[in-house]
Amino acid sequence: MADAPGSFWMSSGYDLLDRADDGRLLAGADFIRAYLSRPEMLPPDEACAAERRLYADLLQQPLRAVPADELAGLADADARENYNIFLRFRDHLLRAGSVEAAYVGLFRPDAPPVPALFIDHLAATILRDLLDGSRDAFRLRAAELFFRVQKATTQEGRILLADEETVEMLAAGGFGSLGALVAQAGTALRSVDMDILTKENAAEYWGRSDRHDFVLDFGFTRPGQDAFARVIELWVERLAGAAVQVHPVQTIRDERWVWHIGLDATASGIMNALYEGQSVEEDRLRQILALFRLEFRDPSLMLPRVAGRPVYLGLAMDAQGRVRMKPQNLVINLPLNSGS
Repeated sequence: MADAPGSFWMSSGYDLLDRADDGRLLAGADFIRAYLSRPEMLPPDEACAAERRLYADLLQQPLRAVPADELAGLADADARENYNIFLRFRDHLLRAGSVEAAYVGLFRPDAPPVPALFIDHLAATILRDLLDGSRDAFRLRAAELFFRVQKATTQEGRILLADEETVEMLAAGGFGSLGALVAQAGTALRSVDMDILTKENAAEYWGRSDRHDFVLDFGFTRPGQDAFARVIELWVERLAGAAVQVHPVQTIRDERWVWHIGLDATASGIMNALYEGQSVEEDRLRQILALFRLEFRDPSLMLPRVAGRPVYLGLAMDAQGRVRMKPQNLVINLPLNSGS
């Protein structure tokens, strides 16, 4: 078999990570130092001497303790808050023992509050490891849904997902909305380097991965949904310790429907209403973009009352066409038997 095409998602910081004996990812000084290079952490021109000194010290020693009185000595309130956030996140990463444990720990009741940006970054880092060496560009592009907001367009039964930030950047350059681009049968998409991912151009993904400029065809039976299902399997096994099988389905026809997980806030609301037997308007139902059936390979890992039954998953767009996946739901909402 030929070697994998190459590296991808360089912005994830994956190459800066260490690895524990059990294969889990470890955040050391180099990985944490990279957070200091983010624009919001760079001292502005008007920064006080204490802020500049703290920044320089942390670049040299990213793991060093920062006493409360040192933070209090920063003249700018925003700077104090930024460093508080950074240090809170850093200390959580170090205490957790692994990147995976740190991610899961962010959704426990006693978790430190951190920005969604940091949560998404950890998800990207974990997925970068899970997909390392993959030759399937569709899986890599589908995995972007776990940590980047998408903009959905539905036309003539087709569902297309594009990176929202990239769409907004192109729109700011005068290219118009994704909907307008798609309406031109893909020609305009290609003219602004926003190709729909296909088997023919898939090899280009690795060289463009950090541009997030490929559109994913996410319709039923299309490669995007199947790729997304395979990524879910990897994610659940790594973070929940359960081997599962996931398959796209068109509808939920199950008189014994016992468990479901919305992969975003919109899908959760719609699936909860359907499960409770409520009437859901057609316009709202059309917001569901995909449904999946998840089955545990070992039913003994499930809660006894649902053991052996499928778990249904739903992904939806909101009223503005945004898809904001919450991959943590695949961990915290699984019907796991706590005694297993």
